[in-house]
Amino acid sequence: MTTAARPNVEPGIARAREEASGGVLATLVVLFKLRVVVLLLFAALGGALIGSAGAPLRSDLALLLVTGALSAAGASALNQYIERHKDVLMKRTRRRPLVTGQVSARLVLVVASAMVIGASALAWAAGNPWLALWLAVGAFIYVGVYTIWLKPRSALNVVIGGAAGSAAVISGGAAAGAWHDPGVWGLAALLFTWSPLHFWSLALAYRPDYARAGVPMLPVVADREHAVFWMLAHAAATGVFGLALAAHGSLGWLYLLPALPATLWLWRTSWALRAEYTGPRALSVFKVSNIYLSLVLLAIVIASLL
Repeated sequence: MTTAARPNVEPGIARAREEASGGVLATLVVLFKLRVVVLLLFAALGGALIGSAGAPLRSDLALLLVTGALSAAGASALNQYIERHKDVLMKRTRRRPLVTGQVSARLVLVVASAMVIGASALAWAAGNPWLALWLAVGAFIYVGVYTIWLKPRSALNVVIGGAAGSAAVISGGAAAGAWHDPGVWGLAALLFTWSPLHFWSLALAYRPDYARAGVPMLPVVADREHAVFWMLAHAAATGVFGLALAAHGSLGWLYLLPALPATLWLWRTSWALRAEYTGPRALSVFKVSNIYLSLVLLAIVIASLL
């Protein structure tokens, strides 16, 4: 880092240390992005239930949850290890443990790498090479393709990076021995189109942060017209994929009953960006997109099991 940049960075680190709070559990929740991990495991569970027509083996689910949690949490920690020097420049991320010095960067690198590698190794040893493969694919996309390659260089970062969430769904199908099921790929497609809308809305809400850190998120580098167009396009595609899942034999009308109003809510909230391209509106889209995905996944679980 250049000497000129230090005056901006050092005060940020000092403020972050003053603002950091919480014990070991709170640190682990942030370091391993456990809220995101839970959502990814939920998506993987959806893939397993669709692929097995609602009847996955308990042993398969246990293997999926353990290896999926290890892989997703390890990849999340590696993401923070790689981005720790940029995180200090952003108000949203400057209290992360690697920024404040609450944990050793070298320790995180070793432990997180072991978690990612160990997850695929465990799946392979348990006799499920397809699960091992898709866990590795998801981690590689998130850490290698998204974090290292695309995020600092291209506005397509979260478009391609969204495939990491898709890999989580397919790993769920693989755990049930049905990663090739059309319904599994339909849910994977939903995650692929949902991710850009979700992260672009967050980037719009925190646009000064991303601009300060030099991250070329779409709302930072594109004009309003183009950003809104692509956000609405992904919202539309997400809803279409979500509704199309009702055609799968294990879901049907029981799934569609909550999925339809959730989709209309997502579309309506996103459409409002045309008239109100602001941080508060973007935060509304971000929150609604989270709730939408949770409702869709919950509907998949209920419809598959009943």
